[in-house]
Amino acid sequence: MSGRLARACTALLAVGALALTAGTASAHAPADSSTHHDAAALHHRTTPAHHVVAYYQTQYSNGSYVSPLPLQNTATDIDVAAFHLNAGKSITLNDDPPSSSKYTQMWQDLATLQQSGAHVEAMLGGAAQGSYADLHNDFNTYYPQLRDTLRTYHFDGVDLDMEETFSLADTEHLINQLHTDFGSNFIVNLAPVASDLSGGSNFSGGFSYSQLDQDMGSKISWYNAQFYCGWGDLSDTSAYDAVIQNGFDPSRVVAGTVTNSANCSGYIDPSQLSGTLNSLVGEYANFGGVAGWEYFNAVPVNGTGPASWYAAAKSAMGS
Repeated sequence: MSGRLARACTALLAVGALALTAGTASAHAPADSSTHHDAAALHHRTTPAHHVVAYYQTQYSNGSYVSPLPLQNTATDIDVAAFHLNAGKSITLNDDPPSSSKYTQMWQDLATLQQSGAHVEAMLGGAAQGSYADLHNDFNTYYPQLRDTLRTYHFDGVDLDMEETFSLADTEHLINQLHTDFGSNFIVNLAPVASDLSGGSNFSGGFSYSQLDQDMGSKISWYNAQFYCGWGDLSDTSAYDAVIQNGFDPSRVVAGTVTNSANCSGYIDPSQLSGTLNSLVGEYANFGGVAGWEYFNAVPVNGTGPASWYAAAKSAMGS
């Protein structure tokens, strides 16, 4: 099963479970450029020993709000998914404008997590295609929608998940523009499938990630590599080793996996995953960390909720 299909299935499950909450407009008032830069500087901190990235796409499950607050002091990064640029329309978070009242509590909770030291990134793209085609076809119309959303909701960074064609030149243009608008402290991640980084495929955008890293490595914070859906797995260290052997710095390669067998193929039992993560830390002192797709249905590990999956992964890395 492809990454596109797996994320599409997860998104459909999430849409079916959505429930509106009462509320007012977003708790985050629009911020101008200088205000956002101040906020980004406030939230910028020393890079953690190992990232723990929680993908957060399903905000409602079975009619109940899924709060990210249990991730406090566990996740270093929360990736809010998935933002979409829509031809002839405005940007949406999943199926709704980010200003929708259903997201009011989420924005408040994410602000709390930022105050505790976590970073919050906006994931652009994923299974639903079109965002990158829009940027390619009319950058001057669609990029400002992304830029203004990142400012309005005080994001610390962006995660570029390209599951459609987007050229190397397009990608470098986008990364350069993000740094022009948000400065060097702004987090810019990419989320290619793992085999794109090891040199065995070019699924995520259709270009060479080795060439991108050679051209733009200093402007890319790290890669949230997808070791699942047939593009690699974390049953042992071999797929990750192949990425490093292809020239990527382990400090900038975060190993992504699925947190539940329902999310995609390649699910690894938490005990086995812990062993792999422990081995990777032993192999690479500067190992980038782990990312889990996704938070709402992560299999609990010695805990009562999905946040315990991330806590177990963090513990396995000794951080």
